[in-house]
Amino acid sequence: MPEAEKEGLVVNRGFEKHLVIYSRKEWDKIMEDLSRLNQYEEKNRQFIRYFTRGATELSLDAAGRILLPKSLLEYAGASSEVVLASQFNKIELWSKDAYDALLDNEPDNFSKLAEEVMGGAGRGADV
Repeated sequence: MPEAEKEGLVVNRGFEKHLVIYSRKEWDKIMEDLSRLNQYEEKNRQFIRYFTRGATELSLDAAGRILLPKSLLEYAGASSEVVLASQFNKIELWSKDAYDALLDNEPDNFSKLAEEVMGGAGRGADV
């Protein structure tokens, strides 16, 4: 994330028990998407509240390090070893135990899952 030093980062809770680190530019895109939701619908308000709770701006220190909030580390169970996993435009931070458990829980038929997720009409790409 080369723009992190200049623009900063945002860390937030992930949908599972992990953290997600975004560049400021990527976070702003997400906030733009959220701002388009109809605020008069209760489920939209709830989603925005739950999604953004804990979101914290981060900045790099002189050595290029970041300090993550203790409350978010506790949420993710990241008290000792962690795994950083790249996910396109973000970085996921997992406790090593949770990440290993996630990978150990691979679906019996990964090929079927790939077909369901990626096999839709118009995709046009073979992997």
